[in-house]
Amino acid sequence: MNVAIDAIERAVGQTTIPGVPLYARGKVRDLYDLGSNLLIVASDRLSAFDVVLPTPIPGRGIVLTQMSRFWFESTRHIVPNHLLTTDVGRYPAPLPEFRDRLEGRSMLVRRCRRIDFECVVRGYITGSLMKEYKQARFESSGDVVSLHGLQFPRDLVESQKLPNPIFTPATKNDSGHDDNVSFEHMSNHIGDDLAQTLRRLSVELYQSCADLAAKRGVIIADTKFEFGLDGDTVTLIDEVGSPDSSRFWDSKSYRPGEIQDSFDKQYVRDYLVSIGWDKTPPGPQLPIEVVRQTAAKYRDVQQRIMGEQTTA
Repeated sequence: MNVAIDAIERAVGQTTIPGVPLYARGKVRDLYDLGSNLLIVASDRLSAFDVVLPTPIPGRGIVLTQMSRFWFESTRHIVPNHLLTTDVGRYPAPLPEFRDRLEGRSMLVRRCRRIDFECVVRGYITGSLMKEYKQARFESSGDVVSLHGLQFPRDLVESQKLPNPIFTPATKNDSGHDDNVSFEHMSNHIGDDLAQTLRRLSVELYQSCADLAAKRGVIIADTKFEFGLDGDTVTLIDEVGSPDSSRFWDSKSYRPGEIQDSFDKQYVRDYLVSIGWDKTPPGPQLPIEVVRQTAAKYRDVQQRIMGEQTTA
């Protein structure tokens, strides 16, 4: 994805649709109220350390939407999802009039009752889990390390593949950072039957996505799913398998024992750390090279997994 200054100027930082009520505006997505359905529009906004940055990443919202569409369609055999269509021509009036701001970056979805937990599945130990694991290992003795109701061997190293994918739910916070919790904590809040169902579906979804990605040279180290209830039916919602919800690594360059290069906004986080930003608003403007490299990483993983499937 070749990014120039004029492309940044044309990037979609925020959307408005005259005559259609805004339901919510998140860090990345704008949601519009269509009664029993919602319209989700992925902007090119980017957040880091829970702060929305002033510099958008051109085309980012399109990549997020197209990859979610791909995975929603690829996993319907496992669990129903809320996606109705991404074809703007099939949207209700007056939405087709605004094709220029919706094409490629929007989804018409069924409105569901959100279950307020992130369903995180990890096939490799890295990120926040690795940080917590190191602390728990330091504070414990014996052959195993207990963490969030799970037991791990003491000799795991950064980015090591786990014997089996593990389910590590997190609280769902609309603002601020999500916190890892135990399965028991989740079960106490939503009931054991529903918690068991979400754990089973999440692991099955992760394995299906990871197997497909592996055939295309991509490791899905971890990912998160969100679920809702459509009536009484557990339904996959939000997004799936995008660089915002998944950690992607190149299988050819994978080396356990060290932090991996990833196809996501980690490049931006690393830059922000390097300049000493204190992680409080407002965020700094990003230089053109950081924008270019970040856009390229998003586009790269989309092409690896999807090929050139970018149509509605």
